[in-house]
Amino acid sequence: MSIDNQTSEFTPRQNAVLAEALRLLVEGGDKAVTTAGLARAANCSKESLYKWFGDRDGLLSAMISYQASKVRTFERPGERLTVATLTDHLEVFARDLLEVLAGDVSLALNRLAIGQSSRDGSKLGTLLLERGRRQIDRRARALLDAGQRDGLLRFGDGEEAYRILYGLIVSDLHVRMLLGEAPQTHKFGARATKAVAAFLALYGTDRLLAGLDGASRSGSPTNNIHHN
Repeated sequence: MSIDNQTSEFTPRQNAVLAEALRLLVEGGDKAVTTAGLARAANCSKESLYKWFGDRDGLLSAMISYQASKVRTFERPGERLTVATLTDHLEVFARDLLEVLAGDVSLALNRLAIGQSSRDGSKLGTLLLERGRRQIDRRARALLDAGQRDGLLRFGDGEEAYRILYGLIVSDLHVRMLLGEAPQTHKFGARATKAVAAFLALYGTDRLLAGLDGASRSGSPTNNIHHN
């Protein structure tokens, strides 16, 4: 089973340019991300940059969307979930979320947005929410809604359920990393598994819990697409 990355918004060439823009941001801050500098670094014309992304805010928005696309989630209309596939999707989401939040790019973007938050006219924080966090939230909510539709999850408020899931995965880790704590990336797989197990214990239906219990007793893993 595979889970598609949400990168269809941009072409492969545009993705490469956005990756270069994010590299410039990490190495030199927002002042390093200029049209001329990016054109040189990405070996493309300034005209292409304006055509693809528009003004500077458009470029920043595209950079954030590209970064958010690295968090994979379920978005396949018509796929019927099982206990194993729902667990797989949730654990991939959890692990990707941790890895993206811990990456140099996301930390640089968030620190920059925090530093600019008191400036009049600064849009980076708003862009991070609208094109980053909410894009991830929307796709993750689609997974939870599909789990409920297929009789595996039970909740009255999908937004509250998602906030619980996010909190179980991230807790205060992101704040600690923003303050300079080195992430223990080798523990992310175990952290993701533990967070998903806790979420399923809270919101799983009797059918899902019975499936997890049966898999545990038989020694069969409920997931098969990561931990490599």
